[in-house]
Amino acid sequence: MSRIHVLPAHLANQIAAGEVVERPASVVKELLENALDAGAGQIDLDLEQGGVRLIKVRDNGAGIEPDDLPLAVARHATSKIKVQEDLEAVRSLGFRGEALASIASVARLSLTSRTASAESAWQVRASGQELGSEPEPAAHPQGTTVEVRDLFFNTPVRRKFLRSESTELDHILDVVRRIALSRMDVGLRVRHGTREILHLRPRTDPQQALGRLEDIFGKAVADAALFVDEQASQMRLWGWITQPSFSRAQPDMQYIYVNGRVIRDRALSYAMRRAFQDVMFQGRHPALVLYLEIDPLEVDVNVHPTKHEVRFREQRLVHDFVFRSLYHRLRQPLQQEMAPEASTALPVSEVNAPTVAHQLSLTLPRIDAGAVERSLRAGQQMRQEVRSWMASRHDPEPLVQEQPSSVVAEKDYPLGFALAQLQNIFILAENQEGLVVVDMHAAHERIAYERMKSAWAEEGGVAVQPLLISLVLHVSAHEADCAEQAMDELKRLGLELERQSKTTLVLRALPSVIPLSEAEALVRDVLADLLEQGLSDRLEVRLNELMATMACHAAVRAGQRLSLLEMNALLRQIEATPAASQCNHGRPTWVQVPLAELDRWFLRGR
Repeated sequence: MSRIHVLPAHLANQIAAGEVVERPASVVKELLENALDAGAGQIDLDLEQGGVRLIKVRDNGAGIEPDDLPLAVARHATSKIKVQEDLEAVRSLGFRGEALASIASVARLSLTSRTASAESAWQVRASGQELGSEPEPAAHPQGTTVEVRDLFFNTPVRRKFLRSESTELDHILDVVRRIALSRMDVGLRVRHGTREILHLRPRTDPQQALGRLEDIFGKAVADAALFVDEQASQMRLWGWITQPSFSRAQPDMQYIYVNGRVIRDRALSYAMRRAFQDVMFQGRHPALVLYLEIDPLEVDVNVHPTKHEVRFREQRLVHDFVFRSLYHRLRQPLQQEMAPEASTALPVSEVNAPTVAHQLSLTLPRIDAGAVERSLRAGQQMRQEVRSWMASRHDPEPLVQEQPSSVVAEKDYPLGFALAQLQNIFILAENQEGLVVVDMHAAHERIAYERMKSAWAEEGGVAVQPLLISLVLHVSAHEADCAEQAMDELKRLGLELERQSKTTLVLRALPSVIPLSEAEALVRDVLADLLEQGLSDRLEVRLNELMATMACHAAVRAGQRLSLLEMNALLRQIEATPAASQCNHGRPTWVQVPLAELDRWFLRGR
């Protein structure tokens, strides 16, 4: 057996580089983050052969003192933390002090920098086993340039695992997009060979911040964007989410930042999925760019060398805050819809927020399954109650008029006033912008669904049915431990479980609307969710599915003739109902046809 020995420095650096430098995009990420930490307002990125031959990052930041240049390429050397307290409240993007050393161990690196007070720039070089040269004078304006050439030149096995030039370039551009969205006030230019492939100008005016979304994702995303800005318990969530009518097959346009750092977090992703669950087609994904600002003491960024993952001290609190913020924004009734003003604060690399409180009332309304029959009976009557809505709502007189009395009256009602019915399926209405086409069944289905959810919530609990014969489930010891820890919460949702042995659970009761045939599969799915992400919405989703089915049967049917009075009443209900722009399955309930589009149809103005 060989004896224990200390690894040579260059070999230790190459091993460490495997955690930090996976591909050219990893190098670009580290260098761009260093440029932002240096206070750069403009960053230029030059690439050759997808970053394998050359990665060159130039910024106009503060620069590095000549005496510090050799330390900049040394392992575990940094200016961003000094004591343990700094590590517990990291405010910069980089802080580990190993990126440049790791890059230099697998590439040929040169670092040139000049500070505002220096008479000239200085340069150091590092390559493979050569850990760093003495600084040499160089010509350079204020700022820093890092050149990385011949990536993995001394580790050919790693180089063989790289993909094609176009694939590696795509990964780099994805990193650039993430960085560009994190700091909209910084200009970014990317060149590949002699071709400029991206040029993002600074968006220093908060009113123009949405423009960077258009620069990166295109006009369709920007047009569908809804602005979010919520604060609670010393946390702030702001940014943009797309309307449910805009969706993608993959979650490839979802970016969430914590204190300016792009991250991946299961709890936050889960919160976003929950918020969209009954307003978007199953299997589809929204585009979103969200910024969570939180006290740095409440989040641990020192989880992984790539710094993509974080841990929150109060994970459930953060999850509930993000979920509730998006949930309310997506379900804002049309009559309350206002063009939100752009935030006056763009994301920054430093957040000075007070300590997060440990209590936050963000719990979803509890749904009482015992109200199903009452809700169903009420829903079945809705088709005959359209006329009575007007009398019971005590709406102002203009609501019952078949045509608006003035332009001022139209402004108060986003969907305008009904003109006619088309094939007894669609309602045609006129508003200030032009023509509105309403799918009356889909719209009434959403109204009935939201009424049922409100009725259940008012009951204040989940009705359960005790099982005459308890259901015995054989699970793993890990699953049984998880169920035992979550029994109180599961009981609140209507699942009464009892642990009988190390690997046996007994189900004593379940929500009254859940068939016994679904019980075992539901419990196992809930336990899987709890093990995976610490949370589960299986019961909530199943109850919502049942309500959606009942709402579909209760809604007015295609082919039913409505009077203008009834059509206008339905329009007013749509405007007052949360998430009424989509039915329960994610389909649109109404479409706006602008007057300019109608003019185009008939070649008016040409």
